[in-house]
Amino acid sequence: MTTDPQDTTDTKSTSDTKNTSDTKDRIEREISIAAPVERVWAVLTEPAHVGSWFGQGEPTPVDLRPGGIMHLDHGEYGQFPTVIVTVDPPRFFSYRWASAHPGDVATEHNSTLVEFTLTPEGDGTRLRVVESGFARLDIPEERRKTASYESHSEGWSGQVENIRQYAERLTV
Repeated sequence: MTTDPQDTTDTKSTSDTKNTSDTKDRIEREISIAAPVERVWAVLTEPAHVGSWFGQGEPTPVDLRPGGIMHLDHGEYGQFPTVIVTVDPPRFFSYRWASAHPGDVATEHNSTLVEFTLTPEGDGTRLRVVESGFARLDIPEERRKTASYESHSEGWSGQVENIRQYAERLTV
């Protein structure tokens, strides 16, 4: 295998978490979860679960429809009214997240697009998370530490693991 010095793709794999095709505009993470697709879908979309893997442990208001709002409580980093873009149960879910602008409703101009793809894998699920759109964002200096590509790249590595652990210990 030859290495291209211009290639910025990160394909490192740790445990069963895989970083695929990262560029400075797009973060991709994949993980195998020992839980059925329907359970992982519930973890990603139901108010009782979202706040447990992303937030402060409290139920999260979710209006699960295109154009609906899902409120993410990121503690000291702020409250984020994300806008749901696509709902295709139990296979695909996406929303816009204005992480550089706590309290602001996400729009195409102030946000990234977060996409979750769920694929059956034996008795479990392969979860793929993609967040894209960093290159066109104007991130205020005081928010760069928590809203930048670098921050989210590190953050999603931990969040997919949180999703895996939560879904695997959740009883039906």
